[in-house]
Amino acid sequence: MSAKVIDLEKKKTGRIVGIIVVIIAVAVLVFSSMSIVPAGCTGVVTTFGKVSEGVLNEGLHFKIPFAQEVISISNKIQVYEADADAVSKDLQSVNSKIAVNYRIMNDYSASIYKNIGPDYQSVVLMPTVQESMKSVCAKYTAEQLITMRAQVGDEIKSELESRVGEYGIQIEKFNIVNFEFSAEFNKAIEDKQVAEQNLLKTKTEQEQAIVIANAEAEKKVIAADAEAKAIKAKADAQAEANKTLTASLTDELIKYQTIEKWDGVLPKVANSASPLISMDLEDNTAAAE
Repeated sequence: MSAKVIDLEKKKTGRIVGIIVVIIAVAVLVFSSMSIVPAGCTGVVTTFGKVSEGVLNEGLHFKIPFAQEVISISNKIQVYEADADAVSKDLQSVNSKIAVNYRIMNDYSASIYKNIGPDYQSVVLMPTVQESMKSVCAKYTAEQLITMRAQVGDEIKSELESRVGEYGIQIEKFNIVNFEFSAEFNKAIEDKQVAEQNLLKTKTEQEQAIVIANAEAEKKVIAADAEAKAIKAKADAQAEANKTLTASLTDELIKYQTIEKWDGVLPKVANSASPLISMDLEDNTAAAE
């Protein structure tokens, strides 16, 4: 192969390499001028490190290559869980586990990145949660913290919202997962519950005894009333029978009953006239007349 041909081949190869380099450079330039903001995020634009006031919404955006950078800030709901210590109004130590659902508001993404940075959770949220827990728990006794947990949680959420809202952090939900107290306090609560249960049991037994006594008394009253009505009914019936018997008695019937019942023996008492003799005398006197 001649030198001329070799030289042409080298030139041709050089041109091809140059074209490839240009294509790669153009591709790099094109890709460097584009930026994609993921769904649920906003893009914070920096130009040579300076943060722009506005933010980019999710989607494809163009930027100045090598001069500008787009940092994605998540605006989705995030969860922060931590242990929090506090002291109740009656000076009981309170150890609690809390969970906070929060998100960064879109319009505050640039401000948070500029003034706080990407570690806003540990810089702002964590200390504010701890302080809010201490502040609210100090208003309630340990027993109230247990019985009024929902109200305490709502109050802590409100305080959190007022403190971190100015930074652009929105509190979606606040949960007190658990309250823990000292062993002495737990024992006192247990003893109190046992005493209340015993008192309730005694009260229930007393009420049942009263109900039973009332039922027995009512039963006796009903029985006595029924017996009195039965006696009265029997007396009324006897009186009515006596009345009927009295109305049906005549002199002839009395004489007849006396004769029927006489055993033939005259009375032994001299001054006691026998009804039979009296009746015979009356009958004889009537015959003589």
